[in-house]
Amino acid sequence: MIPLRDSLPSRSVPYVTIALILINLLVFLYQGYLGTQPSRTIDATEWLARGFNPPPAFDRSAYGQHQRAGKDPAEYPVSGDDYFIVQYGLIAAELRDGTDLPPTIPIPLWATLLTSIFLHGGFLHLAGNMLYLWIFGDNVEDAMGHGRFLLFYLLCGVLAAASQIAVNPNAWIPMIGASGAIAGVLAAYFMLFPQSRVLTLIPIFFFLRLTTIPAVFFLGFWFLLQVIQGVGDVAGAGGTAWFAHIGGFIAGILLVFFFRKPGVPLRLLQQLRNRRR
Repeated sequence: MIPLRDSLPSRSVPYVTIALILINLLVFLYQGYLGTQPSRTIDATEWLARGFNPPPAFDRSAYGQHQRAGKDPAEYPVSGDDYFIVQYGLIAAELRDGTDLPPTIPIPLWATLLTSIFLHGGFLHLAGNMLYLWIFGDNVEDAMGHGRFLLFYLLCGVLAAASQIAVNPNAWIPMIGASGAIAGVLAAYFMLFPQSRVLTLIPIFFFLRLTTIPAVFFLGFWFLLQVIQGVGDVAGAGGTAWFAHIGGFIAGILLVFFFRKPGVPLRLLQQLRNRRR
């Protein structure tokens, strides 16, 4: 299901939502620029000594060419973009051991909990995340205020990453993307605006259907899908950090109690109470 818009207009300019989207776009453009630069090399010695074989972003074909050219066999070539991702993406095994393996970064290792939120693996990865943030972020920002919303977004992203690390602490593939933080935004929307309606594009085989779905069902189904796929891929072999999505959503449900403005109701709870009565 692809959301196109919701039925709730913003009451104020969503400065933080717009700024987050722009930052993600700028970082992605910088990644694209790095991808056009000459390849760089990563020292594999420490990775292999710790049992991570192959090391992150390793390309067997490129390494073969590297060896045939008589280069240092302890190093392997990667694109500028991949080098940047290995540096600033979140690698669970590094955080578990508290060791920043090559290529190292000039900031504390824990900061990758935040930097990884602004990296993406491709245009579709970026576009999907920013679409969800644009549709659902403005109303949540209205309900929290600009400063609180920014802190909420970042905290959800950190807790989402922590959830994935807890499930798979031995992972050495860099985890990147805003999905975990955005999952927290979706959860807040789920709690605050369940009565909203989401115009949704649904692909059915070779056909596309437009329909309007209540937000409580759209977001509830989204979360259920993450749980199903997460349970089926606990090891993360598919390359998607499902438990970051799950953890971010749960974090958003809990944190919205503290980050909403005073007097802003949690309408989902109100609806549940009314039904019980």
